[in-house]
Amino acid sequence: MMGRLFVVVGPSGAGKDTLLAGAVAAEPRLNWARRVITRPSSAGGEPFEGVDETEFAARLARGEFALHWQAHGLHYGVPSVELAPLAQGRDVVVNGSRAALAEVKVAFPDLIVLHITAPLEVLADRLAARGRETHADIAARLARAAQALPEGLPVLEVINDATPEIGIARLLQALRG
Repeated sequence: MMGRLFVVVGPSGAGKDTLLAGAVAAEPRLNWARRVITRPSSAGGEPFEGVDETEFAARLARGEFALHWQAHGLHYGVPSVELAPLAQGRDVVVNGSRAALAEVKVAFPDLIVLHITAPLEVLADRLAARGRETHADIAARLARAAQALPEGLPVLEVINDATPEIGIARLLQALRG
């Protein structure tokens, strides 16, 4: 039995990393695919491998990525080895990008989109609390929050507008549903 591939998308500040970490800790059959990103590993957030653009391009040329895309001026890749648990019957979650969903659907027609979101005022408060972005950056991220998902994809919606524990429970319910 093949595992299921879940591509997690949602606006900045929705709490994707927090909910994914909690869900993976609670559900041993769930594998969180570690991405390769062209930013320093010290940048924080999810567990990822930070590389420079030259290293990313070399790995892309060698065909190491099952998925790759560009967003926010960065390159993102999911190494093929990170999706190997699918063949072992384990579910895999990938922190993805709305803009790359159509491409991912071509490579993985059975993917399920997990859309994690929150009301705009909650997103704004969380982004401000991170202290990493200017007011203009936050405004731009909030404007992108309303971006529609591509048509024709199976989407599970998870509203993360309460405590992390409630959000994790909602995510686990969606994954099990």
